[in-house]
Amino acid sequence: MADRKIKIALVGCGRISVNHFEAIQNNPSLELVAVCDVNVDRAREAGDKWDVSFYDSYEEMLKRTDIELITICTPSGLHPHQTVMAAENKIHVITEKPMAISLKDANKMIQACDDNGVKLFVVKQNRLNSTLQLVKRAVDKNRFGKIYMVSVNVFWQRPQSYYDAASWRGTWELDGGAFMNQASHYVDMMEWLIGDVEKVYAITDTMARDIEAEDTGSAVLRFKNGAIGNMNVTMLTYPRNLAGNLTILGEKGTVVVGGTSVNSIDKWDFEDSDNDDELAANVSYSPPSVYGFGHIGYYQNVVDVLFNGAEQGTDGNEGKKSLEVILAIYQSAREQKEIKLPLIEN
Repeated sequence: MADRKIKIALVGCGRISVNHFEAIQNNPSLELVAVCDVNVDRAREAGDKWDVSFYDSYEEMLKRTDIELITICTPSGLHPHQTVMAAENKIHVITEKPMAISLKDANKMIQACDDNGVKLFVVKQNRLNSTLQLVKRAVDKNRFGKIYMVSVNVFWQRPQSYYDAASWRGTWELDGGAFMNQASHYVDMMEWLIGDVEKVYAITDTMARDIEAEDTGSAVLRFKNGAIGNMNVTMLTYPRNLAGNLTILGEKGTVVVGGTSVNSIDKWDFEDSDNDDELAANVSYSPPSVYGFGHIGYYQNVVDVLFNGAEQGTDGNEGKKSLEVILAIYQSAREQKEIKLPLIEN
């Protein structure tokens, strides 16, 4: 590991930024040098807390010559433009999920970073959760045999006050709904564990929240390996977050990962024994929020990539996979028909 620190800036000092600030502070190879938010009071508060310069203009912050890496925590619809701007300034980019809200914009981000020789990291921190790492090893070892079915439920609560607190939330232009925002990590989880999706059929609805996008929906997925998946998502659970869980049913194994954010191994049953079986009883944890602890590990991968040429956890192309599935879910719900992947760029 090099002695010097990577100078990093962050734009978007809202809800999720806390996890990023803590992960940056936790990593001795990173040095936070600037923060930015269009809300100058919020920018100032973050700047004062972390003792760095603050800006209410992204363009002004990018005029600095010391920024090597930038974290984008703004509304999803802003990620593409801000990524392209950073890339053109030869700055590596970490962007929160989803990376964009259209395939066209996602491809622009990937192209801009490639053209300018910088890395694009798409945050998928749930992959680093201890529970899911164990499940991934079981899949990679083929312990399930043929996987028949995978089921995911995201039963959370987002009151109207959550959406009212920021005008971009729940809009098609900048955010999307429950699948695109809150459940995007779970879509990524399914594809990461089970494989590429062949086709989807979905129903979505806006049942109770005053927003443009959906607050509730269900999707059925057929994977290329033959497995059938289903995913149920709602932000209307009374009175608080109830479940973020995963069930995998295979010919030689059954696993249930429960809790509010796939943080508890509730069932671990395989035909053949493995050393990992002893770990299954001990990897469960109690996260402080549904975001878990994965940001710390994610940032370590970023450092390892930039300093040591390590393999990237989730780059732009990997981040685009789950976006494509979500867009297929939306298209299916809109057109009331089965949608096959890959999609035509839009």
